[in-house]
Amino acid sequence: MRDVMMGLRLARRELRGGARGLWLVLACLALGVAAIAAVGTLRAGIQAGLQADGARILGGDLEIRGGYQPVDAATLDWVRARGGTISEVRMLRAMLVAPSGERSLVELKAADGLYPLFGELRLDPAAPLTGPIVVAEPAVADRLGLTTGDAVRLGEAQFTFAARITEEPDRVATPTVFGPRAIIPLDQLAGTGLAQPGSLISHEYRIRLPEGASARAFGNELRAAFPSAPWRVRLAEQAEPGVNRFLDRAASFLTLAGLTALLVGGIGVATGVRAWLEARARTIATLRCMGAPSTAIFSAYLFQVLALSTVGILFGLLAGWGLTFLAAQLLAGALPVPPRMGFYPAPLGLAALYGLLTALTFALWPLGRAGRIPGAALFRDMFRTEARRPGWRVMALNALTAAALVALVILTAEQPFFAMAFCAGAAVALVLFRLGAAVLMWGAKRLSHIRRPAIRLGLANLHRPGAATPIMLVALGLGLTTLAAIAQIEGNLRAAIGNEMPNRAPNFFFIDIQPDQVRDFDRLARETPGVEEVRRVASLRARISAVRGIPAEEYQTTPDTAWALRGERGLTYTAEMPEGTRLVEGQWWAPDHSGPTLLSFDANLARGWGVGIGDTITVNVLGREVEMTIANLRQVEWRSLAMNFTLVASPGLLSAAPHTHIATVRGDPAQDGLLLRRITDALPNVSGVRVRDALAQVAELLGRIATALTATGSVTLLAGALVLAGAVAAGQRRRVREAVVLKTVGATRGQIRRAFLVEFGALGAFAGLLAAAAGTAAAWGVVRGIMRQEWLFLPGTLALTVLGCMALVLAFGYAGTALALRARPGPLLRND
Repeated sequence: MRDVMMGLRLARRELRGGARGLWLVLACLALGVAAIAAVGTLRAGIQAGLQADGARILGGDLEIRGGYQPVDAATLDWVRARGGTISEVRMLRAMLVAPSGERSLVELKAADGLYPLFGELRLDPAAPLTGPIVVAEPAVADRLGLTTGDAVRLGEAQFTFAARITEEPDRVATPTVFGPRAIIPLDQLAGTGLAQPGSLISHEYRIRLPEGASARAFGNELRAAFPSAPWRVRLAEQAEPGVNRFLDRAASFLTLAGLTALLVGGIGVATGVRAWLEARARTIATLRCMGAPSTAIFSAYLFQVLALSTVGILFGLLAGWGLTFLAAQLLAGALPVPPRMGFYPAPLGLAALYGLLTALTFALWPLGRAGRIPGAALFRDMFRTEARRPGWRVMALNALTAAALVALVILTAEQPFFAMAFCAGAAVALVLFRLGAAVLMWGAKRLSHIRRPAIRLGLANLHRPGAATPIMLVALGLGLTTLAAIAQIEGNLRAAIGNEMPNRAPNFFFIDIQPDQVRDFDRLARETPGVEEVRRVASLRARISAVRGIPAEEYQTTPDTAWALRGERGLTYTAEMPEGTRLVEGQWWAPDHSGPTLLSFDANLARGWGVGIGDTITVNVLGREVEMTIANLRQVEWRSLAMNFTLVASPGLLSAAPHTHIATVRGDPAQDGLLLRRITDALPNVSGVRVRDALAQVAELLGRIATALTATGSVTLLAGALVLAGAVAAGQRRRVREAVVLKTVGATRGQIRRAFLVEFGALGAFAGLLAAAAGTAAAWGVVRGIMRQEWLFLPGTLALTVLGCMALVLAFGYAGTALALRARPGPLLRND
């Protein structure tokens, strides 16, 4: 303990003189901590906004979601009898037709006179939502050229376009997917003819409770009063579970990206601490000659590193907190709700803990070496601390901090398995680039026979004792690997969406075709010039209520397949096996099967649910429970954009249920407008979804995601650039000495400059090639293993990676070389 207190006193005295050599430690920690703090604070602000505005977002204190069938009157009477105020909303898709004949698919909301119970529907100009009027988002008006007062058509009814929607309070809870929003009064829906038996209409009932009532208790009592009801209850605090899941996963990914930057920053910590200690080797040797124990010396410099790390962490926390306000402004249109900006201790504390553990993990090893510098170093001009290994206590402490950092990453992650994979990948990358550095140094040594002095000297600098080659290669490699992988993944997705999918996709999906309209639809579609293929199937909506007799709410599935148990799924029936079906297990039923209902099920879901041939799945169709036995499993190719169903049943019982048909039409894109007009003019209740428009929206969203990912990856590259700058600065003394000696023996400035540029050019080219290979391997694993799509090699992206790396390294190397060449030989030679 006395040695530790002595180290504390020594640290206090040295800190009075400043710590100029540790600027790299401060900068690297501040950058990584700022990234993690900003992500965590923004996530906390959005969650606070969701919780505070939950009733406005949901549209009520709680909601009864009936799915594609209305909620029974007994349930609604039960709610009203307990003081609840009910507002009914119905959601569907329809074609809005302008006076010019142009038409657009809209997500139609039919709302009653009490809408909205919370918040305000803002319109421009202000107008009451009564009578035969329709209001729509600006995108609809701009696309169709609508002005206030124009006559438009929805289904079979005429409406007046009354206003543009400027704010929709419950938009997060009822997002638009296939088109922009339009709203009409609920009492006008019947006249449109859109509400047909089996039509895809979602029924939602928002409830405002009496003052002081508990929404959770009310919801529990409601479920208990109607235990077998098919509807579901959602509370304001669960306004949009999908948004919460998306935020959690996005924040987890961005946090891991921040951790990558912090990991690269950790290398910068090790670099900075090593250079700082090398500059103090004489001081440490003097202390050893005076009898200072190694524990006191280790403690003295550990306290200094911790003090500077604390400053760096505080800077990072302040910067991250400030960046949150900037991010909230830049992402205002993309965030589900405006974040509630404030001070959130939990994410800031977590970021600080990440920073502290990173600093300790990467600083303990060079500190342990410094504590073992002998007094004899006082009589030597240069002493290499890396030649010694720390004591076993320091090595054990180092291992403990590294294990604590890994545990923290895994335990705080939304998806622990993904976090474990990240940690394993980071370890593999560190080893890969360290081995790559060894290969580069070995290769440079093997080429030492080259005659040209500049090349020989440049290559010798790569493998000389104390060379920073491993540190620079690892730091640059991690950042560039991240960017290369992101670019390759994004390029493959763009290729799939922009090229492969449109070639295989139909031109249109048509929905809500009534059984008595199928002949007219088929005739109209096939008679349209340019139409090549028309496919149509029956379509029902069903909610999975039980799997193998276990209620769906209680059934355990893998996280990536749990989505199929939420909400309602598409269901169809057929006697013949559809064309293109690929069975992986079991047999298709006989065409004349008339026994119990059989089921053809998605093989991927079956694996995630642990079900197979002979197991049962129970679905609720229009309030009736139907148990189906799995007869076969099939591979569903969702990316084909064909009419794929999770559930395909045998005919019989389901064929008698009210249902509609959906169809796909493939043909000449130039005739899309004519096809859409022919179908929707003759069959006003039918809606057409233009697949290319949907793909364009996906491509636009992908572009935004790619921009965010690239920006996140750039933080890692910035950390690598800091490490590179620190490594160049740490070797500047050696570079100046070499330049002076070479000029003294007759070398020209051009020869010296070329030697240093050979060193940095070789380092940049090798780091770029290694990062390109590692990034390609990572992207291939994601595209093939996770996304399960064909791999497309993008050589142009990799070439940019290599050239960018070379340019970055050469820029830093040239700056260091220019400064070294300015040094005057006289003072240095006199000192030596």
